[in-house]
Amino acid sequence: MTAETPISLLIVDDHPVVRDGLRGMFAAAPGFTVLGEAADGVQAVERAAALDPDVILMDLRMPGGGGVDAIRELARRGARARVLVLTTYDTDSDTLPAIEAGATGYLLKDAPREELFTAVRAAAEGRTVLSPAVASRLVSAVRGPGSPGGEPLSAREREVLALVARGTSNKEIARELFISEATVKTHLTHLYAKLGVNDRAAAVAVAYDRGILG
Repeated sequence: MTAETPISLLIVDDHPVVRDGLRGMFAAAPGFTVLGEAADGVQAVERAAALDPDVILMDLRMPGGGGVDAIRELARRGARARVLVLTTYDTDSDTLPAIEAGATGYLLKDAPREELFTAVRAAAEGRTVLSPAVASRLVSAVRGPGSPGGEPLSAREREVLALVARGTSNKEIARELFISEATVKTHLTHLYAKLGVNDRAAAVAVAYDRGILG
């Protein structure tokens, strides 16, 4: 995408009034175009395949097909779209499965308009976006009472982590750092262990919380 190319969106929510509100909001803002809507997770997967949006705004709890299952199916199919969860719920039982399923970000519906626009732009670039409340919960969950952590990251691990935070794939990290993909995976395994996490989004959340990033 370039600055001249609008970010294309698919809006997924079971409430028509919410979909209408989001469509109107993004239609009135420069730099976005809404390709379509879906009322549940099953429709979301079908519409994503047909429309190929840059970003999917995904609600979680929907009759007829929840958001987490849809995110998993989109990941399984190798969908290009980034999924930004936009929901009312910030409980661990909602947050963690969505992130683990492959969501690029997680925002609550009370987020201000500009925060939502910024989050969509970031998600389109592959950057992890977490509302403060969700980031706090995620950090607490991945730490746990006996979570390891505290061992400093090596300079190379910090480089890898910084690229992960920008949404860079393992293949792109390998190319940028002139190392093999296997070496990238090894660095990720080590930094996950040092941070006490199991996935990329959690690593980024904990790294920001500890001041390793940003």
